[in-house]
Amino acid sequence: MPNMDAQICYLLCFPDPVEKSSEPLEKIQGLKDAPYFQPVDISVRTLEQAQIQAGGVDVAVSRQRYDNRIQIIECKFPLRDVLDQEAIQKRGQIENALRLALIPEELTKNGVFEEYIILMISAVNTTDEFVDSNAQELAHFLRTQRENLVEAEVKEILGSRIRYSEDDLTIVDWEGAIIIAPDGDFQSDIELLKIGNYQLLRYRILDQDVENSLRNIAEKFYKNPRRALRPDPTRGRIQRIVQQRLELMFDFAHTDQNLLLIGDWYTAKLYGMIRSELYLDHWKEAVHAKLDNMESIIDTIQENFSLSWSALMDLGQLIGWIILLIGYFVMFFIDIGYYVK
Repeated sequence: MPNMDAQICYLLCFPDPVEKSSEPLEKIQGLKDAPYFQPVDISVRTLEQAQIQAGGVDVAVSRQRYDNRIQIIECKFPLRDVLDQEAIQKRGQIENALRLALIPEELTKNGVFEEYIILMISAVNTTDEFVDSNAQELAHFLRTQRENLVEAEVKEILGSRIRYSEDDLTIVDWEGAIIIAPDGDFQSDIELLKIGNYQLLRYRILDQDVENSLRNIAEKFYKNPRRALRPDPTRGRIQRIVQQRLELMFDFAHTDQNLLLIGDWYTAKLYGMIRSELYLDHWKEAVHAKLDNMESIIDTIQENFSLSWSALMDLGQLIGWIILLIGYFVMFFIDIGYYVK
């Protein structure tokens, strides 16, 4: 294939919660034919813009924080002979350097972050012909695999396509995207890809929080059931678990509502494609199922606690009657002894 220079946009997305932020609140800008409604309840704050060096290349870095929860970093840099194997290796070196420099170390170790690569091409006249003639190289770029991909895999990787006009084309895959725009309008699609990765990380964090809650319930109520079923501590634990589930449900509802992006035909269709490729609906269903399981477990614990408490009260009442009966017998024998004398 002919040598071709292009621009790369490398997205990094990781948890960065803050209580308050001094940066001004913004709306998501740059969408094609601005949608009738902005993405529901997503607040955006720009943190900083800077130029840094990574892998011997100048990289333009722009940081934003979504909903005071997640930081998203855009890293843009040029890459020569972009589809050449050496260029792909060079890209990997740059990405590793950026990841180490920009993401907190503990998050890189536990994997609680998202990364997404976007190839931005402007020097193409016929998009379909370009994609078809370079299909293997483009698929390799998105999946960063050295082995040759079979034709079926290439079609799958490059299959999710959408056009805004005859001259441009956007291809979305779960690891990366290709945006071909002769007029250089890349940012509108990048904004939607940022929202998609933000949603994906939110669901991943929610899933992890629910898993941790279920694990804590198991440790407190199943591994040591006798201690767990004492009335006072059990009541407090149940209240904390119910409160935690309410917080998780609120977070889930907020995340789910953000998926309802409504706009012009292109924005809605592209975002639907991003949701599909990132498996957002699958993550939503998985988290919802775990929340339902958590509710069932809480109901079971509350029912067992009620039964245990009721049994304890019945036992106490029985003991009281026995004591009272013993008292009557004692008084009876005392009276008998008095009259015998």
